Amino acid sequence: MSEIKGQPCHICGKKKLTLKEDEVDVPHFGRLFIFSMQCDACGFRKADLEPAEKKDPATYTLEINSEDDLTAKVIKSSVASLKIPRIISVDSGPSSEGYITNVEGVIERIKKVLQSTYDGEEEKSAKKKLKNQIKKLNNVLLGRETIKLIISDPSGNSSIISDKAQKSKA
Repeated sequence: MSEIKGQPCHICGKKKLTLKEDEVDVPHFGRLFIFSMQCDACGFRKADLEPAEKKDPATYTLEINSEDDLTAKVIKSSVASLKIPRIISVDSGPSSEGYITNVEGVIERIKKVLQSTYDGEEEKSAKKKLKNQIKKLNNVLLGRETIKLIISDPSGNSSIISDKAQKSKA
């Protein structure tokens, strides 16, 4: 892993930005370069992934209906969109990050986004909808409900590593 500290942050301008680069070998996916930056002054952070080999655009779909599905590895690049039908759709954008986690980790990330939105929402019907979405995700984590996780990546740098995951061209 290489690390460079004391770089100027493009958000706050202070020389508290740390740049990191690492290379990892992910089983059933291949070698990945992981890039990240984090500012100790303002808290800005950004991360991305790039495979060592070029990949074709792809969409991965996984029906989550068992405890084993929660442990499936998820690799999401910053240009990938993520969707759980009838719950959330997250398109890529300037603040989008790449990450490696598992399905449970993706669900926990989405729950945090929904909870944050819920906390700031004032409209009663919107709050109720958000509360039901969070409840549904909790039920999925407990094995009581089924959902689909869909990741579409025009760069091909994302994947859901599971025998049950369906891969198609993006």
